Amino acid sequence: METSNYEKFQTGNPVVRRLIDRFYHRISHEISGLAPTAVLDAGCGEGESLERLARYLPDQVSGVDLNPESVEFTRKRIPEGDFQVADILDLPFPDDSFDLVFCLEVLEHIPEPWAAVAELARVCRGDIVISVPSEPWFRLGSLARGKYLEDWGNHPEHINHWNPRSLREFLAEQVDVVTVARSTPWLVARVRPRHRI
Repeated sequence: METSNYEKFQTGNPVVRRLIDRFYHRISHEISGLAPTAVLDAGCGEGESLERLARYLPDQVSGVDLNPESVEFTRKRIPEGDFQVADILDLPFPDDSFDLVFCLEVLEHIPEPWAAVAELARVCRGDIVISVPSEPWFRLGSLARGKYLEDWGNHPEHINHWNPRSLREFLAEQVDVVTVARSTPWLVARVRPRHRI
């Protein structure tokens, strides 16, 4: 597998591995009491999150990603799941299909992140867990590792940037914010759709 996302999880850097472990511990804290029966990972990549969080999830999970190679990899990695190529802005599911939706490390890449949040809320009847890089810490971490120096540490695919306050304000425009927590260099938010009439 040759994607930068997959490579990130294969790093031998002990500091980065520790940060990734803390990130998943934070997400585990958010979902440990939910007992979901229908789960979607919107932007599932290579299935890393679903595999790491499997003890909190049902056997049957769903995922979508734009990258066909990533979807095929995830199908092999989690054969009991349902994975398909789809756009987060046009999810191929009816309203209220899932009681837990993940959207991890996706919104920073999307030109219209508000449209993605609206679509996540449409297909969710319970909780949505969202993560994004926490700025300026994500950039500073990149600079410290000598990455993306020409852009002052900004990943070339990141077009949206949030800190805890701006993420809360952004999400609160469309959904009810339960928590926004730091897991440096990321932010993890748990939100719920507003009641639809």
